[in-house]
Amino acid sequence: MNSSDNAENAEQVVEFAIGGMTCAACSTRLEKVLNRQAGMQANVNLAAERARVRLSGVGPEAVIAAVAKAGFSAALVDAGTREREKAEKMRVYRQEVRLFAIAVALTLPLVAQMLWMFGDGGHASELPRWLQFLLATPVQFWIGWRFYDGAWKALRGGGANMDVLVALGTSMAWGFSTVVTMLDLHHQHVYFEGGAAVITLVLLGKLLEARAKARTSEAIEALIRLQPKTARVERDDAWVELPVDALMPGDIFLVRPGENVPVDGEVVDGESSVDEAMLTGESMPVGKAAGDRVFAATANARGALRCRATGVGEQTLLAGIIRLVGEAQGSKAPVQRLADRISGIFVPVVCTIALATFVGWWWFSGDFATALVNAVAVLVIACPCALGLATPTAIMVGTGQGARAGILVRNAEALERAEKIGVLALDKTGTLTRGEPQVTDVVAPALGRDAALRLAAALEQQSEHPLARAVVAANLTVDLPAAANFTATPGHGVAGVVDGRSLRLGAPAWFGLAGEATVQVLQAAGKTVIVLADAEAAAGEWLALIAIADALRPTSRAAVAQLRARGIRVVMLTGDNAATAAAIAALAGIDEFRAGILPGDKALTVNALKNEKTLVAMVGDGINDAPALAAADVGFAIGAGSDAAIEAADLTLIRSDLLGVVDAISLSAATLGKIRQNLFFAFIYNVLGIPLAAFGFLNPVVAGAAMAMSSVSVVSNSLLLRRWRPARQAVTERG
Repeated sequence: MNSSDNAENAEQVVEFAIGGMTCAACSTRLEKVLNRQAGMQANVNLAAERARVRLSGVGPEAVIAAVAKAGFSAALVDAGTREREKAEKMRVYRQEVRLFAIAVALTLPLVAQMLWMFGDGGHASELPRWLQFLLATPVQFWIGWRFYDGAWKALRGGGANMDVLVALGTSMAWGFSTVVTMLDLHHQHVYFEGGAAVITLVLLGKLLEARAKARTSEAIEALIRLQPKTARVERDDAWVELPVDALMPGDIFLVRPGENVPVDGEVVDGESSVDEAMLTGESMPVGKAAGDRVFAATANARGALRCRATGVGEQTLLAGIIRLVGEAQGSKAPVQRLADRISGIFVPVVCTIALATFVGWWWFSGDFATALVNAVAVLVIACPCALGLATPTAIMVGTGQGARAGILVRNAEALERAEKIGVLALDKTGTLTRGEPQVTDVVAPALGRDAALRLAAALEQQSEHPLARAVVAANLTVDLPAAANFTATPGHGVAGVVDGRSLRLGAPAWFGLAGEATVQVLQAAGKTVIVLADAEAAAGEWLALIAIADALRPTSRAAVAQLRARGIRVVMLTGDNAATAAAIAALAGIDEFRAGILPGDKALTVNALKNEKTLVAMVGDGINDAPALAAADVGFAIGAGSDAAIEAADLTLIRSDLLGVVDAISLSAATLGKIRQNLFFAFIYNVLGIPLAAFGFLNPVVAGAAMAMSSVSVVSNSLLLRRWRPARQAVTERG
């Protein structure tokens, strides 16, 4: 088997741009078609005009063929897709505006003469029927050809959509009127104006809908526009202007005052402040100096920065944000399942109701024209567009607003669940606290402070644990000795040979010192204590006690208070002993904590909380938090944390701030509120409109206007989410 065969058989997720979808029935039918194919698991989004397909054993070309067979078009999404789509949509939009203008010009005389007829109470002002025929026919078959084309493709694919309703309804009105005109039946009214007006109004609704839908993706478009197209790169001791795409990791680039950072990097030299609001939602500029990280598209302020590229192309934080936001906007919230189920059977049911309306009116009134008009009104009012747009438009706007506030949503399901959180478990170090522990006390009667820290740092120098980094940072020795025979015992500590001396360094309980007086005094002050002892020392014997403290983040207490105000039970998880945990919990305003939890047991604790039949969320930042984040119903990763934590989480808080959890829950509530409102609007139009049309209270023209406005109202209501703002406020606490 060659490499191409291997690539095809490997499981992959591929995104396609879909063309030809007009309503919820289209997206639902296409999703069903794809999911029936072997090796395909699809999710189709009407608002984004995207399909994300998980492929196993088949290639993308199989998806494109299946989509084409269903009556739509598909193209692989790549780096240039968004720009091509924008250009194509702009071209199509301009063409649609021209066609709409022509439709208005042809339809206005028909509608005007109808109004004049109402005014004089007779047919004196009626246009000649041959002229009505000439005006209405281009609207019906030229301007309205899209509906016939869409209806044919839908029916050929085994389904029905909005195009079927519009084509069937307007064709009935035009056909009846044409027969009456050709047979010169003067006593019978004609309805050329009805079909033409419906098509014109539907086009108007589509234009308004297209404009509104374009605004739903403005957040992600704004992010894309922020990244510079070029960068000043060092080449042979000279600065040259290069396209951003040409940069490689390790390249040295210059960011001058007022410029945006081209790629992710690390400051080599220079000092400045950088506005990172577009990534974190934080309005205050962040100071930058040698060793600090900078991110693509952030704005440099006053000083020049010479930086080394660390992330380029798709590896930048900005690219990751755009990718995650795109994935979230293309995903489906569980609440949409109801709309999908309804839209799948909606068109056949509406056609049945329209037929029953026609037969019923003709049977009881004996008036064929009245029966026809009422049946057409039923077909026109029942368009399911609003139903299909209700959820995805709100999700698109909500996730875009979240990205602006530094909240990245992995999928719509997580956004929906966040509103329903009952218990929030949160890691202490790096989440509740700053994650920057510092050595505060060293008790070493025999060794002395410097010697104790030297031995401890030698044991910890290879570790990335925050406590280990604190010990190494506190050591003043220039050259640390290597530790031989190094071993680590998870949850307890480390051991090794330093300068020929066998040592152990770890938690007090590992040495039988949990009840030692000095240890308890330090722990009661909220400090973590680690013990240095000879490996062969008897229980209770020690060389040094090292106390380490990690300050609370300034906003942690305020965040906990706001979470509790929402009725959420907050539980702190930590590997610290009970005394230290109690002190930190008290400072943060937390009543409940789990202390002495080994790294591998956090997920077990989360599962235990889930057994209490409530929705459990987890907030963490470290690699050891990843299993717990994955186990939780909703996982929040602090953005400054590890890639593993971010990968396992449902929502990522780019700003390392617990108030981001409050904002995420607020965003979830706002988005779900809009979805519920949208579904109400979509259903109420049909629940009220179809019976009114069936009983003869709606003219087809009025029905067409109502149908068009239903889609516009749903999209416009979703756009109101752009008013949402994070509840985060500057909070400073001391102690």
